[in-house]
Amino acid sequence: MQLTQQLVQLAAEEQQNPLIPPGPELVIGLVTFAIVFFFLGKKLLPNINKVLEERRAAIEGGIEEAEAMKVEAQSVLEQYKAQLAEARHEAARLRQEAQEQGATLIAEMRAEGQRQREEIVAAGHTQIEADRKAAASALRQDVGKLATELAGKLVGESLEDHARQSRVIDRFLDELEEKAEAAR
Repeated sequence: MQLTQQLVQLAAEEQQNPLIPPGPELVIGLVTFAIVFFFLGKKLLPNINKVLEERRAAIEGGIEEAEAMKVEAQSVLEQYKAQLAEARHEAARLRQEAQEQGATLIAEMRAEGQRQREEIVAAGHTQIEADRKAAASALRQDVGKLATELAGKLVGESLEDHARQSRVIDRFLDELEEKAEAAR
């Protein structure tokens, strides 16, 4: 009998599936699972979803902010390029104006120099002509005195009459000038 009892016990033990836990353990496991599931569903899962939603919003906000900054940077770059082009255009215009003003100033200075040169030349010619006339007058007087003295010595009497003396000298010098001009 003992052997039979042992065999019945062995058979009862063999009927029990090792994958299915015993009844009381299964009930305790299910109750514990329900508590953990309820706790995760009510307390932990909303907090996880909230953190994930905040993170998603922060990432999307960061992307939108980055896009806005990119658009703003592009706008600033375009403004900078426009200002740079305008500055280059203005510099070229100023350079052109300076060249034109320089050319005008040079032309004015040349004209002024030419005018001054012509004034100096004209003044020189006037001075030369005045000097020539003064020299001719002085020479005429000296030649007249010498001619009068020489004629007086030749004639043997003094030719002191100034009116006659001037006429004779003038006539003599006029004849000399006519001969000089004819020789030219």
